[in-house]
Amino acid sequence: MLNIIQLLPDSIANQIAAGEVVQRPASVVKELLENSVDAQAKTIQVIIREAGKTLIQIIDDGNGMSETDARMSFERHATSKIRSSDDLFRIRTMGFRGEALASIAAVAQVELRTRRSDASRTNDELGTLIRIEGSEIKTQESVSCLPGTNILVKNLFFNVPARRNFLKTNSVEMRHILDEFQRIALAHPEVAFSLYHNDSEVYNLQAGKLSRRIVDLFGKQYREQLAYCEEETPYVNVRGYIGKPEFARKTRGEQFFFVNSRFVKHNYLHHAVVGAYEGMIQEGSHPFYVLFIDIDPSHIDINIHPTKTEIKFDDERSVYAIVMAAVRKAVGVYNLTPSLDFDSNVNFLPVTPAPRRTSDVSVESPTSEGQSRSALRPMSNPAWSTDASEKKTSGGLDFPRKSAANWQALFEGINPPETGATDPADLFEKPAAAEHQGQPELVTVESRVNKIKSPVVALEEIGSVFQVHNRYLLLAISEGLLLIDQRKAYERVLYDQYQTALTKRNGVSQQLLFPKTVTVMPVDYNLALELRDDLTNLGFLFDEIGQNAFLIRGVPALSVGENEEELFANLLAQLREDTGRLRLERAEILARSLARRSASRHQKPLAEAEQRGLVEQLMASSNPSYTPSGEPITTVLTLDKLAGLFRS
Repeated sequence: MLNIIQLLPDSIANQIAAGEVVQRPASVVKELLENSVDAQAKTIQVIIREAGKTLIQIIDDGNGMSETDARMSFERHATSKIRSSDDLFRIRTMGFRGEALASIAAVAQVELRTRRSDASRTNDELGTLIRIEGSEIKTQESVSCLPGTNILVKNLFFNVPARRNFLKTNSVEMRHILDEFQRIALAHPEVAFSLYHNDSEVYNLQAGKLSRRIVDLFGKQYREQLAYCEEETPYVNVRGYIGKPEFARKTRGEQFFFVNSRFVKHNYLHHAVVGAYEGMIQEGSHPFYVLFIDIDPSHIDINIHPTKTEIKFDDERSVYAIVMAAVRKAVGVYNLTPSLDFDSNVNFLPVTPAPRRTSDVSVESPTSEGQSRSALRPMSNPAWSTDASEKKTSGGLDFPRKSAANWQALFEGINPPETGATDPADLFEKPAAAEHQGQPELVTVESRVNKIKSPVVALEEIGSVFQVHNRYLLLAISEGLLLIDQRKAYERVLYDQYQTALTKRNGVSQQLLFPKTVTVMPVDYNLALELRDDLTNLGFLFDEIGQNAFLIRGVPALSVGENEEELFANLLAQLREDTGRLRLERAEILARSLARRSASRHQKPLAEAEQRGLVEQLMASSNPSYTPSGEPITTVLTLDKLAGLFRS
């Protein structure tokens, strides 16, 4: 039998390695920018064409390379940063594996011009030009060029058509490039960066302080929300900026951790930051932060991921505690916490207080001393008395007995709906699919969850509706109690209405008496231009008036009352996150994002007519039981469950 295992040619081996390093144009931008930073460049220019598919050019004024180094840089595992295995645990540079240039040259046409500068102590008169296509060197010669390095990557994946076909649209690929650019620009505010796409300037960032770099990247509106954060310990140092709680957003994407100036993703440390904001931001909100963690390289391992965006600490718990302490300290120093009300009993108040209705029924305490606090006592123990005769002692513990008078006060003014006896089986409509025992038909249009047929309450069965803490709606049904999440119900109803507007292209717009100007990030600016038709169908009317700026002339009629600038900017941020996370039609992503954004403001007191109207609209929607993203909206507390709560 012939031997079948053979050593792969270098060209094929490089293409395989490129599959790990070069996933998309943004990967090339990241690797080349890190090389420029490692070369101690003070000014870096990035030129992009067709979202990097046609051209990626990086120009820097760094140290440059000699002719031999320029040639060796395209060899696999050729690096200037490592000499022994011990160096792996002392890495402070961005690159160290020596794979990037070899991998890029294997799947693109690369042209490199480089010349050593005065900073390298060997100011060469001539530089070096190297042209490589698919790992094959076409040209190597001496040329006249500026000090530093100028590298062009043309026609990415020109020799791997299958990989090129898997690239996304230009807008999506450009968003990934902007993400990588922002991360490196944030990590090195001392370096001047500029970015051009199709001959249009996207960023022109001057070298300066971190706070200025944040404002230049994300907009002037961030100036007022930044709070400096710093904590020094013998093990680790933390510094950077955090955002004020009131500016926290429902979407992620503006949270940045840098470990030894390297951007990393770390959910454990993100939990530490969010935990430091506990009680100050709503559940599900994410604060803005840019935090730098300086630590001895021997305490971390950065060689665990192909893109080096994940690392391991040898003592994660200590880092967690120090990060949380640093953020809490900044929150206290800058007085970001809400003021305390010492007259209220915080033990029974919600984390995010909601307005209380004066007409709500309250329980009166039998003692005069407890009358002012009776509304704050837990409902599970309504009878509180200081009379010794109403207590019985068992093993040294006093337990108050139930008071019938106090229980009766809970139900004063509440009349049960007059409904006839209804068979529980008739209260819900069985889905047609349940009658068949075969394989259910696959749904391929829009989201599958929106096509699930779920039981709904008949409109004539809806009796009195009660609102609980501005978050839930409660109504009696023949099987027990139906509990509805108020915000999620609005999300479902609004989603259906936005979907109809997008399908029929008849969204109603409320024009503004005074148009508003909103400035967004470049990635969101391009996204808005791409989705202009769909946004107009929803009811948005806007014009571009300058670099990354729009003039808002109208908003959807269903969103009247919101801050127009925040609505538009936050919607684009939500769209950016959902587009990269969900594989759905663009119109459905837009309807989902706007519905989720608009529904968040509906946790408020509702009049009786509004409560009933919401329930009726929910029951008439396409899927009353689930939100567009598949989260449950309703739950039934059956009579058996309720009875079980009172069993001893």
